[in-house]
Amino acid sequence: MDYQLIRCDMKDPGDVSELENLLFKGKIKASEIKAVIAQTEGDGYSRGYATLAFQVLLSKELQITHQDVFDQIPMMMIGKTGGLMTPHYTLFIKRDKSNNTKEKRFAFGISSTPILKSEEIGTVTQVDLVAKAVEEAIQDAGIESLKDVKCVEVKCPWGIGGARSKAASALGSAVALKEVERSVIQEESINSDHQLYSLKTSVSAGQEQVAARVIVMGNSEKSASDMKIGSGVMQDALDLKGMYQAFEDVGIKNDSYLSEEEKEDIVQIFVNAGADALPTIRDKRHTMHTDALAAHAGIVAKAVANAVVGSYVGETRILCSAGSEHQGPQGANLIAPIIRVKEGGAS
Repeated sequence: MDYQLIRCDMKDPGDVSELENLLFKGKIKASEIKAVIAQTEGDGYSRGYATLAFQVLLSKELQITHQDVFDQIPMMMIGKTGGLMTPHYTLFIKRDKSNNTKEKRFAFGISSTPILKSEEIGTVTQVDLVAKAVEEAIQDAGIESLKDVKCVEVKCPWGIGGARSKAASALGSAVALKEVERSVIQEESINSDHQLYSLKTSVSAGQEQVAARVIVMGNSEKSASDMKIGSGVMQDALDLKGMYQAFEDVGIKNDSYLSEEEKEDIVQIFVNAGADALPTIRDKRHTMHTDALAAHAGIVAKAVANAVVGSYVGETRILCSAGSEHQGPQGANLIAPIIRVKEGGAS
């Protein structure tokens, strides 16, 4: 299979015109779209509006109902853009193609939990259901080794407490990736024991979701894609060394400035920002939780991550989410760059 990502700009939360144009010109088929992740502006209503825009367009193209589109295609709308963040969406494309490569290349898989009951959200039941969904997505991607999993994106219901829902989802993914033993997770561990975390999982929650939707990304020998994905950890928002190592993991070894050619090879970057998890950075106080924008600390954290990583790659269309609920060490950024590989295997 050939796995591709296509990044499209959004003029407003309901703008799917670039996708409509791609479909009209025959560059992609609606049946090839397996998931969508969007960096949308605005609140939950805007996320719902964006979701509906995709449902309306794709239901017409696929001749299925709006609900069928929602059920079959994970649509993860990450709302609230701050700073220089550019609203955009990334299409996950999967199509038939013979595999002529001998290297492991980019692949993704999708899955969803059953609809979560209100009493299950933020509990060990959600941990177990998400763990199973991540395992299914890994199989769907054709990834045979867990070390080849580089990024897991989860969108879960907000429920009574969105933080616990995100925490349970992250722990479930960590269990599936064997980063955390299931036996050590108790109800009281959820969003409390921060020694338990995943280094590859980013979770967002929204009122528009009723189940946890999962996209697993990694590299597989079965993939015929011309892309590869890497991963790494920035120990804090200013950790350039950690960022460089993430790019080195995918084949770009450059700790100063990227050439224009190297920048053009970058397809997308997924970042989970954790700067707002701690009140300080490198022993210096910041005011994300104490100043006038305290209610928007996650947006500020995302804006910082977008600016730091964006300054390296020369791009503001980076998918940034925020969350410290078992998504890496407290205060860290998780980063997963995807690049297009040139013929011969070199980036």
